[in-house]
Amino acid sequence: QVQLVESGGGLVQAGGSLRLSCAASESLFRFNAVGWYRQAPGKQRELVAIITSRTIYADSVKGRFTISKDNAKNTVYLQMNSLKPEDTAVYFCRATLAPSEYWGQGTQVTVSS
Repeated sequence: QVQLVESGGGLVQAGGSLRLSCAASESLFRFNAVGWYRQAPGKQRELVAIITSRTIYADSVKGRFTISKDNAKNTVYLQMNSLKPEDTAVYFCRATLAPSEYWGQGTQVTVSS
């Protein structure tokens, strides 16, 4: 069973930065896609950024967030800069190995104004 463990969330002021990490129990080369999603209170889970054959960002985070991965460490990162209060959410890591998908437990990011 694939395990994904997120870390790096926390409380930050608007304009600040955080880096989230997602450590996978298996080689990232196995997955069709790895990415980050988020879910704010009362809202549906939404895509933040994903790496497949290309890298895709949600419009709301373009120019502020950067997704990357370290294959040697089996870890996916999300560097978040210029954070806004509307970025407050639980952030989840997701990995796809068709037809299965795997999710981490989530890490809370809170941005104060």
